[in-house]
Amino acid sequence: MGANHTSKIVGTVWGLLVLNTLGSAGAKTIVPLPRSLIQMVTMGALVAAFALALAVNPRVRIRASAFLFLLTLLLVPSVISSADLGSGFGALFRCARLALFVGTLWLLSRWWDGGLTFVRHHIRMYFVVLGSVAAGLVISPGAATPELYGGRLVGALWPLTPPQIGQYAAVISGLTVLLVLGRRTDKGSAAVVIVPALVLLALTHTRTATLGLLIGLVLAILSLVLTSAAARRFFAWAVLCAAVAAVGFGSALRAWFLRGQSQENFTSLTGRAKVWDALLAAPRTTSEYLFGAGLGDKSFGGLPIDNSWLAVYHEQGVTGVALVAAIIIVLGGVALLRPPSLSRACAIFLISYCAIASYTEAGLGDASPYLLHLAVAASLLAAPAAAAPPPAPEVRRRRVPRWAQRSEVT
Repeated sequence: MGANHTSKIVGTVWGLLVLNTLGSAGAKTIVPLPRSLIQMVTMGALVAAFALALAVNPRVRIRASAFLFLLTLLLVPSVISSADLGSGFGALFRCARLALFVGTLWLLSRWWDGGLTFVRHHIRMYFVVLGSVAAGLVISPGAATPELYGGRLVGALWPLTPPQIGQYAAVISGLTVLLVLGRRTDKGSAAVVIVPALVLLALTHTRTATLGLLIGLVLAILSLVLTSAAARRFFAWAVLCAAVAAVGFGSALRAWFLRGQSQENFTSLTGRAKVWDALLAAPRTTSEYLFGAGLGDKSFGGLPIDNSWLAVYHEQGVTGVALVAAIIIVLGGVALLRPPSLSRACAIFLISYCAIASYTEAGLGDASPYLLHLAVAASLLAAPAAAAPPPAPEVRRRRVPRWAQRSEVT
């Protein structure tokens, strides 16, 4: 199997993983899609991804990865808490999905070499997703900006919520900016990705994604400042533009940031704080405290938790929280120890974004786009595979004539 053919299959597997993590809950679409059909498509994509990954890696050659090892350990509290069926058979189904998801990442780890291959796969796949969002906005602006979501942009062709769209737009924008700074893509190609993505991000009014993009880019670019003149110039211009925008458009930016909410609603994080307080105050058994209540839909009392740490605490207990914290700490520590490079900067951006988004978004404890972001970061931080030593040149033995052999004996 040729290297180009293998790369296409690996890219297809990554695209199927992206499809699996799009979810099935969201706004009403132009053509109503039954949730059962969406779940069939997303779960079928995961099964197909695992099968393709196994086909392209039949000997199951994997690379050592602390990230994947910790993610595999996260299955333990998930299974323990779900085995008693307290959360129904759906919890066991979600455990099987997580196991298949992690298994596919293990099979793909063979191609984790510190290069930018998976960054490019990531950008391409989410750009396609955002393309469907833009198409829905063009076809039916009313369905794409419903009053139910306060006029924020949603997926009109596939049920995507504003935070999802904002997340995808922020991540591919940040990664593309870093590729431009590293001179791994031209400015024209980058503009085709960045400009539409930022427009869609603005239409979603997603504050978490915007802050994650800005803070993640600042940290990533700072990691390049000492070794890249382009990064220094970009950082200087970005600071200047930010200062001008803060002075000239301060009121407009504040209005966009508040989204028409009252001060009380804003300080309570759009009602999230009330759910968090109720979750923390709920009584728990020792087993639930250690291992959680089982994998669910990341809700409590019928309301979304919208916090990765509390969602993991609720479903996988303090054991799960410790493992997720270890994942972030290990990836962040390895990134800090690596010498400055574009791969390191992209990893820092992804890790920072996921850490920031974890405060108001759930997903670090289950198969989700956030785990895919961290998987890309892990692939960027992997040490390049050691090249096989070249074969030693064959030394041909010189044939000695018989008369010479006789003379040596005498």
